[in-house]
Amino acid sequence: MTSTRTNAEYAHEHTPRIALAERVPEFYRAMVRLETAAAKDVDPTLYHLIKLRASQINHCAFCIDMHAKDALADGETVERIVQLSAWEESRHFYTEKEAAALELTEAVTVLTDGFVPDEVYERVAKHFDEDELARVIAAIVTINAWNRIGVTTRLVAGHYTPGQYNK
Repeated sequence: MTSTRTNAEYAHEHTPRIALAERVPEFYRAMVRLETAAAKDVDPTLYHLIKLRASQINHCAFCIDMHAKDALADGETVERIVQLSAWEESRHFYTEKEAAALELTEAVTVLTDGFVPDEVYERVAKHFDEDELARVIAAIVTINAWNRIGVTTRLVAGHYTPGQYNK
């Protein structure tokens, strides 16, 4: 049996709950500084993939919209973005290094499945030196924090313009 939802019910699900940046601006500014620090010296293509994949897993529609648009604006292909949710079945679209980072992204993002397995960490460590790996971990942790903000406060997808928050 299918249920019929009203426009009001649908709209309620897509109405922001609270403007965190306005209510706790010092926290929001700290998150922006965290984002800036996490992005430093990380390949932008890889950074977009990490942010987009974690956002997909966390069902953060706002962040999926934002990071897909930013990735496209920075030259990422539609094909790689579309295939990202099934990257394990579409490995040929991604480099070994990107696949390793995506595997780590999933392990860190889905901690309810257990700790980050040693095998995953070891596979990733083969592709990154310690400084790079530390930055990849920082990127994963940061996007997960943003996703939790976006999902909890119910940020609305569809209104983001690439580069909007980089000004």
